[in-house]
Amino acid sequence: MTEPTDPFEYEYDVVVVGSGAAGLAAAITARLRGLTVLVVEKTDRYGGSTALSGGAVWVPGNFHLDRAGTADTREKARAYLDATVGDRVPRSRTDAYLTHGPRMLREFHDRTEVRFMYTPGYPDYFPEAQGGMAQGRSVEPCIVDFRRLGELGRDMRRAGLPTYGLTMTSYDFRFLNMAGRTWAGRRTSVKVGLRALGALATGRRLLSLGEALVARLRLSLDRLGGDLWLSAPLTGLVTDASGRVGGVRVTRAGREVAVAARGGVVLASGGFSHDRELREKHLPAPTSTAWTHASEGQTGDALRLAGELGAATDLMDRVWGAPSLCPPGGRPFFLVADRGIPGMLIVNGAGERYANEALPYHAFVDRMYAADRPGARTVPSWLVLDARSKARYLFAGLLPGQPFPKAWRESGFLKQAATVEELAREISAPGLPAAVRRFNGFAERGTDEDFGRGDSVYDRYYGDPTLPNPNLAPLDKGPFHAVPVHPGDIGTKGGLVTDGDGRVLREDSTPIEGLYASGNCAAAAMGETYPGPGATIGPAMAFSWAAVNAIAADRG
Repeated sequence: MTEPTDPFEYEYDVVVVGSGAAGLAAAITARLRGLTVLVVEKTDRYGGSTALSGGAVWVPGNFHLDRAGTADTREKARAYLDATVGDRVPRSRTDAYLTHGPRMLREFHDRTEVRFMYTPGYPDYFPEAQGGMAQGRSVEPCIVDFRRLGELGRDMRRAGLPTYGLTMTSYDFRFLNMAGRTWAGRRTSVKVGLRALGALATGRRLLSLGEALVARLRLSLDRLGGDLWLSAPLTGLVTDASGRVGGVRVTRAGREVAVAARGGVVLASGGFSHDRELREKHLPAPTSTAWTHASEGQTGDALRLAGELGAATDLMDRVWGAPSLCPPGGRPFFLVADRGIPGMLIVNGAGERYANEALPYHAFVDRMYAADRPGARTVPSWLVLDARSKARYLFAGLLPGQPFPKAWRESGFLKQAATVEELAREISAPGLPAAVRRFNGFAERGTDEDFGRGDSVYDRYYGDPTLPNPNLAPLDKGPFHAVPVHPGDIGTKGGLVTDGDGRVLREDSTPIEGLYASGNCAAAAMGETYPGPGATIGPAMAFSWAAVNAIAADRG
């Protein structure tokens, strides 16, 4: 806490901390309301974890869904959130999201450079639950030419995904994953290849996924006239005698400066994925900063400073789970589609299956921790696949049939053997041969009698549609491969308790005047679950929009 500084060196109506989707959405909304705005970013790159993500947005009842004829309704979405999120989040906040989300998307489409498109067939993560939609509610950013950013592009965070120079949407990826198996996959390969050739011929530098969303948000803020400071970490929140937050202190160019926020401060700087102390204090054990996919600046700074003002927190023991490979010397690899392919299973340290491998990623990480026990550890688990699956499908960013990296083999990260029995000895998992035999029997019959893999529409989304059960095939062709899987995350869920307009609340539910939060700075609007693709970014943008609308209303 810091007492007010007079005079402030800089003055704005709104100061936003963080430059991911939550922060940039707040800043854009401020300019749309005629408010001056400054975004302060801790690192030397804007975009936060959004730039590293798929960029999808899950907003029930938005106009893209109406155009696609999905027949989504507020009542259906309410039923689905009741079935998944339940009462872990106050109904008032969930209802606020169902109101704010569609309005935010509509205004951004009409008044900014932000454009999304519906991703048909990408299901809600629990489509069989009441109100769930097998055709999905997710929209993703439209491809954009990086050149449009000009000099602004120099400071954008880049994802560095293993796409081999190709620009693909999440809709494309679903089919590319089966390029060697289906005609839809082959057609998509041609489409993506032609897109790449066209870009090469014209000099365009196409962006998709999270990079496209960040680029579009940054273009919008630039067109509207908002300011952004990089390498400007938050060091304090400035309050007046009544306790109202009226500004911030940040470090800029090596010295601390005070910035007034006449309307309010919006905290949108993410969670604490990269803070070892907070992880070990709050998250299930074991945990490690090496397992996170979040951008490096997320160390809980805003949470600590708001806590000094009496802010309440919630969901501090939860993450947005992301089962991951963590090869030595490399970045974690997020196993999304990889857990849906046939001819693959995941076992604990004893060699036993303990879950449906194709579960939604967040749910799979929850299951990893829940199933962990002495003598049968699930952290790490072992992902096992045979030579046939390795030759047929994309895996860990590797093309079908592409050899595993040499470093994986030489470091011992990858275990290989001619037989399942030999592999079991390699990974000290004596139950593996029996688990494979049982699994192979299920694969031959087309039904996973233990965990129901392939029963859900979501499971089958990344499966092989040429098989009776798209997610099941026997592991019977050597050599056999095993790699360790860790319970990674794309961000922490725990954060500041807020109301339906993003106001930060104290333990007694009264607001801290002038202070707002959104994104992973705030306790997740989705509670302990993850209802669909983009249920992180959707609420982040919607509650930023709502927070600045509340600021604008207060300023008259």
